Amino acid sequence: MREAVVRVRNQIEVLLEQAQIKLTSVVSDLLGQSGRRMLHALIHGLVDPVQLAALGDRRLHASPEQLADALSGRLTEAQRLVLQLYVQQIEQLEKHIADLDAALARALTPHQDAVRRLCEIPGVSVRSAQHMVAEVGPRAAAFASAGKLASWVAICPGQQESAGVSVSSRSAKGNWMMRRTLAQTAWAAVAIKGSEARRRFQAWRPRLGTQKAVWAVAHYQLRIIWEVLHDGVRYQQPDTEALSQRALVARARRAVDQLRKLGYTISLTPPQTPMTPVAT
Repeated sequence: MREAVVRVRNQIEVLLEQAQIKLTSVVSDLLGQSGRRMLHALIHGLVDPVQLAALGDRRLHASPEQLADALSGRLTEAQRLVLQLYVQQIEQLEKHIADLDAALARALTPHQDAVRRLCEIPGVSVRSAQHMVAEVGPRAAAFASAGKLASWVAICPGQQESAGVSVSSRSAKGNWMMRRTLAQTAWAAVAIKGSEARRRFQAWRPRLGTQKAVWAVAHYQLRIIWEVLHDGVRYQQPDTEALSQRALVARARRAVDQLRKLGYTISLTPPQTPMTPVAT
């Protein structure tokens, strides 16, 4: 249903553009409070751009003059009727979504502990946690390992070959709900400063590219989700400083190995202050 809301929102934007009303150029969220007030005013026949601009929240980045200029177009009667139908459709869809979310919350009442533990993972919202529990169960009991869960979700890239030549590395089709939810949680986790997901994303992106790096973060998150559910444990933020330290040591060792293969004699002197050991 959320995809339907996005689709109708895009139709509203096209309709406004046809009427020379460039509301989305000055209001980032067309369905936010300011945008909805303006849409309802347009539906009820308000045409003065200055009065329409006054409906915008003072926190908007656009000035009143910029708002008035963007709202200087004019809807025809037919366009106004279509806009009203679009807005009513969105409000009805949002009501259905709220009803479904409430029903899901009631159904998951016995598993609130699992939902709370999932919400402790960076990037996982209450709604995402509810969807995950609904899809895989409160203990992920059907999956003996994180790898089996990843295979069921089909979050690992496949490898198709023909005559020994790789022709595709696209992921197989899996559980679409989990894939979509994990994509959302991965992007949310990457945006959190100091998170392990962000650190991994920044390390993977130069080699994999943005999209594949985010997908790798989603796979990393799925393994954590399996452990939190299957083992009944709570998420613990890794020691990112120690992990970075271990990565530097591994990189140095690879460089030394390469130099030795070229015939260099390398000697390493350990630091006087021992480094913090990192659990593997």
